[in-house]
Amino acid sequence: MRMKLGKTSLLLLAVGIVIITFTSLGVTRAQQLQEQDKVNEELSLVTWRLNTLQVAQLRSQYEDLENQLSQTTLRFEAVRAALARPIGSIDASDTLFSIANSCGVELNEIISLGQLSSELEGIPCSVLALSVSVEGGVPNLISFVDMVNGNFVTGTVESVQIHIPDNTAEQRSTARIKLIIYTCQGE
Repeated sequence: MRMKLGKTSLLLLAVGIVIITFTSLGVTRAQQLQEQDKVNEELSLVTWRLNTLQVAQLRSQYEDLENQLSQTTLRFEAVRAALARPIGSIDASDTLFSIANSCGVELNEIISLGQLSSELEGIPCSVLALSVSVEGGVPNLISFVDMVNGNFVTGTVESVQIHIPDNTAEQRSTARIKLIIYTCQGE
């Protein structure tokens, strides 16, 4: 059975289909706009959090670097002050005799190899080079070298040669130490 629709019915049917189609499209578009608004809000929130987090991290990193700089500056000034104290061969000799006495070794010879000018980490310095000869038991010699290296804050033991004789009952062990002492030449 075929039903024949009149022109008016067909027109109403077409208008109804068009209305349903446009209504469906409108509802879909409204849902898209709501979803887009929601995504935009989330994006704004995430962007704000990211910017806040980066600023906080950068601020924290800046404060850490400032701390490191001030600590390094303090250490630098302490080293500069230590280097600024002049130490001549007489002062060094007194210190070496005192260390030798406390370690139980005999100081045989101190030779000054002269005073030179040099740079230490970019700071102009006077350099006092000494060669020291001591005699005693091996543990005492090692203790002497250790104390010399620790006692001269602006100096360093450059080399140590220890001679242990074959017959330790007749001879004592000897050590020759090369010591370098730095003194700041000024600003």
